Amino acid sequence: MTRASVSVSSWRVRCACIDIGSNTTRLLVAESARDGRLREVHAERAFTRLGSLLGPGGAIPPAVVRVGAEVVAEQVAAARGQGASSIRVVATAAVRDAANREDFAAAVVDLAGVPVEVLTGEEEARLAFRGATGSLAECPDGLLGVVDVGGRSSELVAGTQADGVVWARSLPVGSGLLADAHLRDDPPTPEQLDAVRAHVAEVLAPLEPPQPVAAYAVGGSATSLRRLLGTVLDADALGRGLLALAALPRVEVARRFALHPERARLLPAAILLLEGATETFGAPLHTCGGGLREGVLLEAIRGSGPSQAPAAGD
Repeated sequence: MTRASVSVSSWRVRCACIDIGSNTTRLLVAESARDGRLREVHAERAFTRLGSLLGPGGAIPPAVVRVGAEVVAEQVAAARGQGASSIRVVATAAVRDAANREDFAAAVVDLAGVPVEVLTGEEEARLAFRGATGSLAECPDGLLGVVDVGGRSSELVAGTQADGVVWARSLPVGSGLLADAHLRDDPPTPEQLDAVRAHVAEVLAPLEPPQPVAAYAVGGSATSLRRLLGTVLDADALGRGLLALAALPRVEVARRFALHPERARLLPAAILLLEGATETFGAPLHTCGGGLREGVLLEAIRGSGPSQAPAAGD
């Protein structure tokens, strides 16, 4: 798998980021290449569904804590096997919202030997913006928008590549929450899709972001939609995608479009979130090769971010 190059400093260093999300836990190992750009070395993911499995009182059940920590331990081992000199583990809304997030972090330290950095919504937005804009081979002049749709939260960000973020919101709505709350049938009914669209409209209505000259979608759903719909996710493309993905049972959607069944379940809700984001920003969304993990690695490789977990032997 080859991602878009990301500008980095000129020295050669290999780092890893593990992103513990609401739907998936993802590993990216990358290095600065000879031309000073970021080159992907290894990537993998596991559908851990932490966001959908929060138990009574908003706690992650003990068995799920164990499985999540084991996945992180496996990805840490893979990163070390790929020669990563540092490994940074970050967690987003599922762990951020969990009543027992300290227990989860302790389990990761126990099994994987690395600390977990629980990102605030603002930090998540900033890193997604940095990774997205840093992945652009040619960055437009002017204000840029970025949308990162996750399982339990979604971030809308505006800024410039030179000056960084000037406006950001982290919203308590994501594809997992929406699918769990509204898309109970397989395939979902038109009424259920309308309920998701209304929910999204209610959440986005108070926002008044600055209007960007171009906007970009990042995250796992955007990556899947890029493969299915192309690089421009405008209203027409998203509408076609929703018709195709909501017309068949998720097992058939997964088979036909080479998707993981859980991704097939979540994509209709993600499409409706992205549809709302295009209206909020007043611009179609372009997919790009960078996002949260790339933003973390840019900080790690440039040495400007928080201290990273040591690799094996330190």
